[in-house]
Amino acid sequence: MKNRIGCRAAGAVVLGLAVAGGAQAQAYPAKPVRIVVPTSPGGGNDFVARTAGQRLSDRLGQQFIVENRPGAGGSIATGLVAKSAPDGYTLLLGFVGQLAMYPHVEQTTYDPLKDFIGVSLLASSYHVIAVHPSLPVRSIKQLIAFAKKRPGELNYASGNPWTPTHLVPELFKSATGTNIVAIQYKGSGTAAVGVLSGEAQVIMASVTAVMPHVRSKRLAALAVTSPTRSPIAPEVPTLVELGVKGVEAPSWYAIAAPAAVPRPIVDKLHGELAAIVKLPDFRALFQKQALEPTSTTPEEFAVFLRGEHDKWGKIIKSLKIQ
Repeated sequence: MKNRIGCRAAGAVVLGLAVAGGAQAQAYPAKPVRIVVPTSPGGGNDFVARTAGQRLSDRLGQQFIVENRPGAGGSIATGLVAKSAPDGYTLLLGFVGQLAMYPHVEQTTYDPLKDFIGVSLLASSYHVIAVHPSLPVRSIKQLIAFAKKRPGELNYASGNPWTPTHLVPELFKSATGTNIVAIQYKGSGTAAVGVLSGEAQVIMASVTAVMPHVRSKRLAALAVTSPTRSPIAPEVPTLVELGVKGVEAPSWYAIAAPAAVPRPIVDKLHGELAAIVKLPDFRALFQKQALEPTSTTPEEFAVFLRGEHDKWGKIIKSLKIQ
């Protein structure tokens, strides 16, 4: 009899929690939601967060406000979200840097595999290798020859350390046997500004951050890191077709929340984002920036993140970067 009563009581608690969670989800969002971006304005992370945030605002009737918190490989923003109240009102624009790269080289205040639930993967993209027009190279072959002739003299603009704008150039150096020095910035947007000003000479960053400046002829594109040519820059060859292999390192972007956010709220956000990425005009906006829109369930994202985390751990170890 006692066991039956205990089971009934436990069942009532579970049912009560489910009902409460459902009620929370129905009322959500009841106030503005912030999306914390781990990089400065102007790069791929910022574009994805603002574009998706605007659509969520339109659909859910509350503002989704983007807050840029660059620094420390994205760990400042990520740690902030990990420690925030698990109520769904503070979300993270997660990307490969702060979730799969940076934790392998620096102590962080968060565990990317335990402290977050992935609401949905949103997009993936590749990188463009571009140079300041004053640099006398207009091909990858010329860039490699220039770098080898002047070891340690050529520099590249790196975003946050241990992010794609840092590690893609390091992969390139490893693949080509060149010595190109990093100048650190706070994100791909500010890194692009550094090259535009002539402070840095080379950049390997997202299509979103680089191609507008290539179109305005303020930068010269040499190659893309994707396996095939980009539909928005078909004139730019891939590294693979130029004989440089091992630099195929896609970036990806996701919306994540603190792990303890009630699942009904996570599911509501996931449902909205899954619907948004199917909209033709939204897809066109992303594809114009060479971003491939996508969607995953929280369970699918957890498997994906584990794979990315393990992969980049091995790559970083093999590069032996000090």
